[in-house]
Amino acid sequence: MRQVLITLIVIISMGFSSIGQPDHSNTARFEYFRYSGNDQLFKKDIDHARQYFNPILAGFYPDPSICRKNDTYYLVTSSFTMYPGVPIFKSQDLVNWTQIGHVLDRPSQLSVDGLQISQGIFAPAIEYNPHNETFYMITTSAYGIGNFYVKTQDPEKGWSDPIRLPQVRGIDPSIFIDDDGKGYILECAEPLGGADYQGQRGIHLHPFDVASDKITGDPKEIVRGGWKPETKPIWLEAPHIFKVNGYYYLICAEGGTGLNHSEVVFRSQDVWGPYIPYSENPILTQRDLPEDRPDKITTAGHADFVQTPTGEWWAVFLGVRPYAFDMTNTGRDTYLLPVEWKDGWPDILPKGTQIPIVADKSNLVPYQNASSVTGNFEFVDDFDSDRLDLSWMFIRTPREEFSKIHEGVLELVARPVNIEERKNPSTIVRRQQHTTFAAETKMEFKPESATDFAGFTVFQNEDFHFVFGKTVVNGKVSLVINRIEKEKVNLITRELKKKELNRPLYLRVMGDGPDYGFQYSLNGKKWITLIKDTDGTNLSTRKAGGFIGALIGFYVTSSFSMD
Repeated sequence: MRQVLITLIVIISMGFSSIGQPDHSNTARFEYFRYSGNDQLFKKDIDHARQYFNPILAGFYPDPSICRKNDTYYLVTSSFTMYPGVPIFKSQDLVNWTQIGHVLDRPSQLSVDGLQISQGIFAPAIEYNPHNETFYMITTSAYGIGNFYVKTQDPEKGWSDPIRLPQVRGIDPSIFIDDDGKGYILECAEPLGGADYQGQRGIHLHPFDVASDKITGDPKEIVRGGWKPETKPIWLEAPHIFKVNGYYYLICAEGGTGLNHSEVVFRSQDVWGPYIPYSENPILTQRDLPEDRPDKITTAGHADFVQTPTGEWWAVFLGVRPYAFDMTNTGRDTYLLPVEWKDGWPDILPKGTQIPIVADKSNLVPYQNASSVTGNFEFVDDFDSDRLDLSWMFIRTPREEFSKIHEGVLELVARPVNIEERKNPSTIVRRQQHTTFAAETKMEFKPESATDFAGFTVFQNEDFHFVFGKTVVNGKVSLVINRIEKEKVNLITRELKKKELNRPLYLRVMGDGPDYGFQYSLNGKKWITLIKDTDGTNLSTRKAGGFIGALIGFYVTSSFSMD
């Protein structure tokens, strides 16, 4: 038992777990990873002491939730079947964010085995309780253990194992702590007694005892349908309650997380209701703006509020940067705007107003961009640390050791798991954060058969992605590019010349909106284009479905197939 514990501790410290030890003879070695973003949207000169870019977290960072302890803010976003789960950031000014880890960073907290990519962890909500100095992160493990929360007194030192909430049967739960220390849990669920129409949802409130970690009574439906029930609104979700000047304010998303997304608000003088809707709802949407507007942001909603120590209110929310009508490969980002109070009601953005790409905020920390989370930046990982950078993720929970950093090189072991399966492949990925980008690496790999592969993947899900790398085709070591949009199409097969066989190869992937290109090099200076301007719309959620953005990274397997 002692040896098993030692092994688990060593593996967890490297960022993955180990149950079995696969054969390490078929290993790919990656010397570095370089990613650079060059979006037109961010080509604006700004004063970083008083201005910031929207989004504040670019790329697949949806469903943001935020809280504050003293002068430090903490923010979490959805992670679905990515492992570790629920990235967590901290900031002193709401604009410059540093990732401090993941809330769900060990297998006992997160099991997403066998799930589709957009299942798993939905809409985490973070709350700080000053009465017991405890942080809570509550979420839904869709198609898994259901609703649960974890807690800690220090978000940088790890979180508890899940505490399950079987009484909470819907999605998007959040925790509210009242001034008297009493706790409540909200959820979005099918209305009590059944829905009156398809897509109708209700917001339910449960009493919650923070001392015993238990729900202590039956739920009450505090809102049914939405802010204008007579119009049959759909998908009232993502509820949060705040107390301001004796009123309880309930904010919710409405309209679905697509082009009709919005944020609405209700208020009550009692936590149990009745909740009266704001007559000027929605307080945030982009659905009423012209399609041909420049610097377009769409699908805005799913907000959370936070108050600064000086009494100001700000909202974080999700949005999308499309490159064509409802087409995006970067997924749903996190945005920030101030909350204005009008006649006792909060408002994020006046109707007909576009989300600004550049916004104002005073007293910003000098701009560092050390976390590579927004704007145009270059991220370089030379693998000179014994731990993976926090931006890297696995697809589903690792159950075997297949990666390590050794002498400045990332080594990935080929296993008989294919990226097209709902399993945990030998894959390490990070977000595509820009519409216009380039990613490259230097790789050493010697495939022995047609089932061996190593290289890049640009991944949306099992049925929609690219793979670009080295394998054996008809007995010849070759570079291949396969495009998968349900059906698999081989775009390029390039047999390697004799002088290229035993040399490291440099691989590069480039994207510009819907167009993707692939290159390789023998020296990292002179690049050979294999294909350019190939159709990358298979990476868009409009085609692929689901809730994530495209992921870029390394993929090796011993069960590769060209068919």
